[in-house]
Amino acid sequence: MMAAITLPEAVEQFVTRTNAHDVDVLLAVFAPEATVGDDGKTYTTEAEIRGWIQSHLIDPKVVLTPTAYEGDRMIASGDGDFPGGPLPFAFDFAIQDGLITRLAIEAV
Repeated sequence: MMAAITLPEAVEQFVTRTNAHDVDVLLAVFAPEATVGDDGKTYTTEAEIRGWIQSHLIDPKVVLTPTAYEGDRMIASGDGDFPGGPLPFAFDFAIQDGLITRLAIEAV
C-alpha cells in the first residue's frame, strides 16, 4: 500500500484547483508577483500566468496525481487531452504567505 503524500497547503490547492479546471480559482493560489517557468518560457504577469493556466492546464483538461514530494519539489503524473499521457512532471515551488511565488515545471 502506498503511503499518503503530505503536501504544503498551497501545493495541495494547486493540485486541487488544477484538477477542477477553473482558471480563476487556480490563479488565486498565485501571489501577485509570481513567476511560472514552463516549456522554456517564463510567465511574469497575472495576464501571462492566466494565459498559461488556460492553455497549459485548463484547455487540455490536465489532471495531476502527485506521486512524491520532497523539499520544494512535487513529482506528479499529468494526464489530459495531449499525446503521450500520462507523463511525469516535476514542479518546483516557492511559497510565501500561503501563496505560490515561483513555479518551475519540467518533464522528468
